[in-house]
Amino acid sequence: MSCPDSLAFLETKARIKAIFFDLDGTLIDTDDAFLEALAGRLERFSALFPERNPRRFLRRAMLAAEGPVNHVVTLLDTAGLDDNFFSIGDRLLRLRGLAVQRRFVAVRGIVGMIQALSAVYHLGIITSRSRQHASVFLRQFELEKLFQVIAAREDTRRLKPHPEPIHYAVSLLGLSPAECAMVGDTSVDIISAKAAGSYAIGVLCGFGEGEDLATAGADLILEGTAQLTEWFL
Repeated sequence: MSCPDSLAFLETKARIKAIFFDLDGTLIDTDDAFLEALAGRLERFSALFPERNPRRFLRRAMLAAEGPVNHVVTLLDTAGLDDNFFSIGDRLLRLRGLAVQRRFVAVRGIVGMIQALSAVYHLGIITSRSRQHASVFLRQFELEKLFQVIAAREDTRRLKPHPEPIHYAVSLLGLSPAECAMVGDTSVDIISAKAAGSYAIGVLCGFGEGEDLATAGADLILEGTAQLTEWFL
């Protein structure tokens, strides 16, 4: 897509009635903070990594792990073990002094963007985080009233890259998938959107790289989430 004024995009924009967002790396600037902390611990072993830099390796590893981890969660849900899995994970984080975050850092410009988009579109969050985490983020930035839908990890049996979370969010709004756009920073978000039949928007402010997002089938790739105002308003 060349520009916001292209005929092809204007036709697409005319049918979009709802925009869904991933959280981490799309609205919340937490993934890179976690990555930097982990990379810092691995600096002493830098000789083991390509170009003596563990950051790119960790980024690729975490991208590759996202889909399989979500599939494991789906299997645990089928066995009725997913609640125990997440509970154990949260406890381990607390023991290491890494309690679940309650003050989030927003991706640059997203608060004003959300306020502007909410006047025209239905907005929703589709995340593999818990509903509690999503609600904490929205309350912190006083955005609760601007979002009509939250599809969190406990709301569907299957997580992204499966299309079920998007189908769930779409059904709550009474729309068709083709009337919705999904915004995310990884190929998992893009694959989920395309499988559901929704417009897929990749953003480069999180973990994903342009090549990965394009290969996954992104219809539009932006440098940052806040650029949505240039395209959709």
